[in-house]
Amino acid sequence: MLTPTLARQLTRAAKCVGQLRIGGAAVAPVRLFSTPPPGQTPPTLPPPETRPAVRKVNSAVRQNLIEFGGYVAECLPKYVQKVQLACGDELEVLISPDGVVPVLSFLKDHHQCQFANLTDIAGMDVPTRPYRFEIIYNFLSLRFNSRIRVKTYTDEVTPIDSCNDIFKAANWYEREIWDMYGVFFANHPDLRRILTDYGFEGHPQRRDFPLSGYVEVRYDDEVKRVVVEPLELSQEFRKFDLTSPWEQFPNFREGGKPPSLTEEVKLPPPKPK
Repeated sequence: MLTPTLARQLTRAAKCVGQLRIGGAAVAPVRLFSTPPPGQTPPTLPPPETRPAVRKVNSAVRQNLIEFGGYVAECLPKYVQKVQLACGDELEVLISPDGVVPVLSFLKDHHQCQFANLTDIAGMDVPTRPYRFEIIYNFLSLRFNSRIRVKTYTDEVTPIDSCNDIFKAANWYEREIWDMYGVFFANHPDLRRILTDYGFEGHPQRRDFPLSGYVEVRYDDEVKRVVVEPLELSQEFRKFDLTSPWEQFPNFREGGKPPSLTEEVKLPPPKPK
């Protein structure tokens, strides 16, 4: 009796013989590398993978993000200054500082957005810019399984409106940015330091204080407690040269510019009123 398993095995063996007959019926051999019939182009193989570790960008998702970014800019033309894609498929919306509350409220409450999850708030300091501080909001929409990044800017003296009334998770995030960068958030219910010690002067991420610090902490055996005293160096503080022969990125140090990871989205012209 010819079982399906036996038939498959005999079919595989048919490539070694010209033709095989089973019970009077001819079984065509299986050719692994057969030439295409005349008039038919052979199938083309995909090009070899050169960067297998790089995440692939879905063109459909990318197009949807471009359309959504244009939709947000069209709905909020007063606040949205630029829309761009980072790393191929990460949507970023750049807004003016006075648009934090209206833009974030729109992204949370609009039925086509529903970015109800504030993932985190980050700060960035670029001292060469007129507005040196950049505030970065990351949001997640569980309804649409999508993410968006909102960026705004400020300087040392201009406050940013707090979004604590919109997202309660922003409370500690804004306190961290105030503690590290000194960015003041207006209308915050409890804006005080959260990471540095009591009485700390300055803001660490500004890098505007000496590496040795101003005070030192030690345990005093006489008073039986930890005391904070002005810093006293036992020897002259050494001067170090920042240039190193083992520099890891010499191209950047010598004026080379790294490739940009963002791509600006072309927004449609505003409609006449």
